[in-house]
Amino acid sequence: PSPKVSSAVVEPYNSILTTHACMDFTDCAFMVDNEALYDLCKKQLDIERPCYENLNRIIGQVVSSVTASLRFDGALNVDMNEFQTNLVPYPRLHFPLTSFAPLLSRSRSFHEHISVFDITSSCFDPANQLVRCDLRKGKYMACCLLYRGDVAPKDVNTSIASVKSKKSINFVDWCPTGFKVGINYQTPSMPHNGDMAAVKRAVCMLSNTTAIAEAWVKMDHKFDLMFAKRAFVHWYEKETLEEQEFMEARNDLAVLELDYIEVNKTYDGEQEL
Repeated sequence: PSPKVSSAVVEPYNSILTTHACMDFTDCAFMVDNEALYDLCKKQLDIERPCYENLNRIIGQVVSSVTASLRFDGALNVDMNEFQTNLVPYPRLHFPLTSFAPLLSRSRSFHEHISVFDITSSCFDPANQLVRCDLRKGKYMACCLLYRGDVAPKDVNTSIASVKSKKSINFVDWCPTGFKVGINYQTPSMPHNGDMAAVKRAVCMLSNTTAIAEAWVKMDHKFDLMFAKRAFVHWYEKETLEEQEFMEARNDLAVLELDYIEVNKTYDGEQEL
């Protein structure tokens, strides 16, 4: 939910209720945040007043990258089942954060030369995250990089080695390898009338990080502000939803926050030892 582009006041309710209802029936859910997407459109794509169509085009690129291996050939194809296997260390912590690079407006594309190293580094930059949270405050449990287009495996290895050497990027001790890589030769496809420039190569990063807890905290806070006044709850009650179900959903999300905090604490405790 985002106050900058919203179609309903009750978005926080819907987000919490849906997450709770799907928690035990979802193996892996990729996170995107409307507020982060809105900022990407304004700052990266130079769109003065982004709308849902602009936001959905960025999401479309992520979905296209995730499913590219099902449709095209590549050096390292990634099966859909591998996302769950490689990104979800614990059943409840199945919400990878998404990043995408490069995001270039058509006006900037003519004088930009983007290398494999550039797009790899950009994925760890907050400016390219599809969820607003501070990655420096969390620890990576797993990370998947899905490359498309003119990408050589040796360039990928060099780029990842460089990323690993940065002190600002921390992995939990029990998952030191951390990176799953997919390389697909199909060049990214952009709509002819879209906002994004055509590029020779791109990468989508899916990372399971404890920093995502920050996004849940923000959403829970928005829920709490309305639910404390029981605002708009009567509309849900008319649809046979009970107040107790709101409380159960909120408690479930509180436990999810604690799950991420516990993983972070475990890592910090091992560091001190």
